[in-house]
Amino acid sequence: MNPELSHHLPEIKFCGLTRPEDAEFAVELGADYTGVIFAGGPRMLTLERAMEVLAVVPTSRRVGVFGDQSADEITRAADWAQLHAVQLHGETSPDRIAAIRQDFAGEIWAVCRVAGTALPPLVEEAFALANRVLLDAYVPGALGGTGTTIPWTDIAGQVRGIRDRQRKPLILAGGLRPENIATAIAALAPDVVDVSSGVESAPGIKDHARMRAFRDAVRASIPT
Repeated sequence: MNPELSHHLPEIKFCGLTRPEDAEFAVELGADYTGVIFAGGPRMLTLERAMEVLAVVPTSRRVGVFGDQSADEITRAADWAQLHAVQLHGETSPDRIAAIRQDFAGEIWAVCRVAGTALPPLVEEAFALANRVLLDAYVPGALGGTGTTIPWTDIAGQVRGIRDRQRKPLILAGGLRPENIATAIAALAPDVVDVSSGVESAPGIKDHARMRAFRDAVRASIPT
């Protein structure tokens, strides 16, 4: 494995934020990224509400999660909400990514959903096209936030091989929580860990004690 891909302290993204007080607490905890959902599901926000939530996080990089919206819809939302990155749970074809890049100067994160113990066939292309790739668990009918984990150890060798070839940051999502994040980090050495349902008391309602516990568990996962 390349030295650049050795274990290191990953950045933290708190996603599925629906309340300004939760976003503000994420920043207090030192979150590197704060995420809002435009892709559907119980945490989906209107653009106006997303801007209210993100207004309190000037020091954190803002990420918008999208589904199958058009490139124009995505870039307009990214501009209005001053997003640092757009996270694509829908199509990540070369044409779609090129269309988004025409009007968006930030990062494009391609989501690859893992079913079973094999990476999806398009993951290598996703690494080549996008700035970063996010691995999430595949759950039929859902784009994310399900609390379902990925078999981290089973896919570790496949992930290492791709990262040796494609030197792009890896984001890990899918059922992460304070109790399992150290195991996930040990297996895959992600650059960013992305948590949503694992720190909630109800969909979209963050539990501040669990948010803190997640942050602390990430920090304790790498020996000093």
